[in-house]
Amino acid sequence: MLDIAAELTRWAEEGRDFAVATVVAVGGSAPRQPGAALAVDSQGTAVGSVSGGCVEGAVYELCQQALADGETVLERFGYSDEDAFAVGLTCGGVIDVLVTPVRADSPSREVFAAALSAAARKEAAALARPLSGPPGLLGRALLVRNDGSYTGETGGHSELDRTVAAEARAFLDVGRTGTREIGARGSRCGAPVTLFVESSVPPPRMIVCGAIDFAAALVRVGKFLDYRVTVCDARPVFATRARFPEADEVVVAWPHDYVERTEVDARTVLCVLTHDPKFDVPLLTTALRLPVAYVGALGSRRTHLDRTRRLRQAGVTEAELARLHSPIGLDLGARTPEETALSIAAEIVAARRGGSGVPLTGASLPIHHDPIHDDGPRPGARRLGPVA
Repeated sequence: MLDIAAELTRWAEEGRDFAVATVVAVGGSAPRQPGAALAVDSQGTAVGSVSGGCVEGAVYELCQQALADGETVLERFGYSDEDAFAVGLTCGGVIDVLVTPVRADSPSREVFAAALSAAARKEAAALARPLSGPPGLLGRALLVRNDGSYTGETGGHSELDRTVAAEARAFLDVGRTGTREIGARGSRCGAPVTLFVESSVPPPRMIVCGAIDFAAALVRVGKFLDYRVTVCDARPVFATRARFPEADEVVVAWPHDYVERTEVDARTVLCVLTHDPKFDVPLLTTALRLPVAYVGALGSRRTHLDRTRRLRQAGVTEAELARLHSPIGLDLGARTPEETALSIAAEIVAARRGGSGVPLTGASLPIHHDPIHDDGPRPGARRLGPVA
């Protein structure tokens, strides 16, 4: 739901009633991941998507029904072998969808509005919603912030709220969206609770070191992929806002000094485009020891061999060198800055999602590489059509 926060925040501020259908679990080859959402207001206006088109019509009708009766429902959509055009995912996957009305009389309307507002402002927040458990939990929500504070209630009791808040905080710390099972003992309400936690976190960082023409193209691609992009170079004549108008920030500093003092996390990607030993060696010596998602360095294979020799002399271990993507990017036959930027971005996506980078044509590899767990229908879920 938080993926369409900007539009839904406007709806909430205008006082509109709406229903939102959120993907809470997927199995097999599903086009959208948990957190994807479709919302419908009382006038029939729709925004978002849960399946890329496969089941949008059926989900739209469920949203209208939820708006009419005020009931939250959990539905499962799966592939139908008998009729590929029946309600179901013709790609062979399975999705569980939580449909929640957000009306003036909804018990969690204020919580939903606050969660949407936080997501629209790119603030760190997690929305936790029970999918199963004792009666009265479905449709409730808890908004958990980065400092551990929370608003709303699950409809259970204060101890359950504290447990839910702690679980949601753990998801928020790593920017994760997904489900969590709380046992009967942990829920403190005599029955297990299935929890769906949707995290909204600030965009991940892309740090581009080296203010060259290739960097300008990479900045544009990075912004397209929703990174917060920083360009860093020690040469003030090159590191200018005029040359990189689309970057979120342009920093004039020695790259290794900047990388050492700036804030990075497990989603940060570092792209070293300087291919000059006086920049590369101190920078990569620092970068390869940081807890970041990706470190790549531009240069020919000859440059790479010379660079790794210098890094070993600087004390970089073999385990640290194994983290280096060099020469940077996938083999696309790239020539221009734009093609090179695409090559780099493709490798970053492959590293993030576990892709191989080989053509899908003729390959037997799975298209979606995210870890997917299908433990059967959630308690209380209704099923539409046979499930493969």
